[in-house]
Amino acid sequence: MKYGYARVSSEEQSLDIQYDALKKAGCELVRGEKVSGTSREGRQELANLLQFLRKGDALVITRIDRLARSLGDLSDIVQELETKGVSLIATEQPIDTSSAMGRMFVSLLGVFAQFETELRKERQLEGIAKAKADGVYKGRKANWDRIEQVFNLKREGISNTEIGKRLGISRSYVWKVLRRQGELFSAVA
Repeated sequence: MKYGYARVSSEEQSLDIQYDALKKAGCELVRGEKVSGTSREGRQELANLLQFLRKGDALVITRIDRLARSLGDLSDIVQELETKGVSLIATEQPIDTSSAMGRMFVSLLGVFAQFETELRKERQLEGIAKAKADGVYKGRKANWDRIEQVFNLKREGISNTEIGKRLGISRSYVWKVLRRQGELFSAVA
């Protein structure tokens, strides 16, 4: 039996093209989700499919990057499928893990998917560094009223967790504000 899996990275994207291709490929059931493919975390539909698949079934995807964006995740998924006796088929790429050539090709495409992800991260970090150097990227402006509220509540002996709850901010932000206060006083002394 063929089961399809479709994935896009964001809510704004559509799964329709993938659903159509998977139905045309003969999938009796197609599951899809809108979540990043950089890890398996939060991908409940994929987890359900992997648990459901049985020996002789095929997991069908349109492209390998719809299944995984890291070589580690792809390797783990392919190994899990092989252990169950399930083949992996991609409709837009020459992948069918029931053959040696298909298994080799899936490994190569996994390397390229991970490489693409790493390049994208590098470009993003370079862009942020340039924006910071140009003075464009400075972070959020300090909310001095909120900072003063943190200090006042701390002086009253309120715990950091309670301060966060009262002000609707995270406990880590409370710690950050108080730590910076300590740094300012030690710099003046």
